[in-house]
Amino acid sequence: MRILLTTDTFSPSINGVVISISNLYKELVKRGHEVRILTLSFKGYSYKEGDIYYLKSFNARIYPGARGTLSYKNSFIKEIIEWSPDIVHSHTEFCTLIHAKYIRKTLRIPHIHTYHTMYEDYLCYVFKGMLISKRRAMKIIKRLIGSVDEIITPTQKAKRSLISYGINKPISIIPTGIDLSRFRLGDQYTEKIEELRRSIGIKKTDKVLIFLGRLGKEKNIDEIILNVKELNESQDIKMLIVGGGPYADNLKKLVDELDLNEKIIFTGMVPPEDVPLYYSLANIFVTASTSETQGLTYIEALASGLPVVCRYDEAVEGLIDNGLNGYMYRSKNEFKESIKALTKSSDDFQWIRAKAKNSVDRFSLDVFASEVEELYLRHVDSTSLLQLNERKW
Repeated sequence: MRILLTTDTFSPSINGVVISISNLYKELVKRGHEVRILTLSFKGYSYKEGDIYYLKSFNARIYPGARGTLSYKNSFIKEIIEWSPDIVHSHTEFCTLIHAKYIRKTLRIPHIHTYHTMYEDYLCYVFKGMLISKRRAMKIIKRLIGSVDEIITPTQKAKRSLISYGINKPISIIPTGIDLSRFRLGDQYTEKIEELRRSIGIKKTDKVLIFLGRLGKEKNIDEIILNVKELNESQDIKMLIVGGGPYADNLKKLVDELDLNEKIIFTGMVPPEDVPLYYSLANIFVTASTSETQGLTYIEALASGLPVVCRYDEAVEGLIDNGLNGYMYRSKNEFKESIKALTKSSDDFQWIRAKAKNSVDRFSLDVFASEVEELYLRHVDSTSLLQLNERKW
């Protein structure tokens, strides 16, 4: 098959959407498909790099990092139409979705869309939360993606959300896959891990919690910091906060006010290839976010052998199994008890680490690509049959 993936965000940006598309692209190519990606350029001009078309774009100023484009008659669009993909798969809801719809209409091919982001949790960033209400956002999303042939969501939570918007298109739940092997480090990484541990100032005997991801208000990291403050009244706990984002300065200010600078360490953004090393420094992954559509960092942590302690969220039902690979909590006391349960016994902790690793095998890249490929084939086959029947008449 010839497959076109469209997205407003791609490399060099680093986020869950980019990781998902990159992984899907690599796996589909590995299976023998021709795959191209249409995205927006951060360089101020259009260019092509291998299978990736970058369209000239500008800072849209709608929310941090948002890009816009006026390149709707770009020669790349003509080139893609001449290439004649069998199917188009869009991954974001704005600029390149318009291109995807145009290409779909021109070639009369199936259009699949993956809904990655729960926008109602990010409205505080859109025009600083001043213009768009949750109700309005629901109507916008319905209008934008209500015409595609089928929608993919990574979890039941995201599917229910779209149904509540009034979208009545077929919706398939296909969890995003990750390269699990990246997070299962062998002995050859021991020296690198020790070097990183020394540079950060963490001892091998320290009990370390880690949050890794975007530092946004919606991630509710304040709650974790406040919980760590109380935990340290009864036991010695350190915490790594790995990543960057618009809420980073607020969090650093809170840590300073609570006099936790020796207990909570901010690393800033780290290179993607180093992410598994940071997981290896910790004992437990913690998060209080309820804005996830799937929670890729939860899966990365589990693949690294870290039990997860997270605030209860429908998105991770079936992923976190209390007492087996972590705990979901609903209150401050439950958070504290979960951490204590995971740090009281070395033997129990090693057992739960093994359980954590084994619990995410179903999120492998192979399973992910197989399910998406099967969905593509179903739509391409049905479209080919319909076009054949039309020619007969």
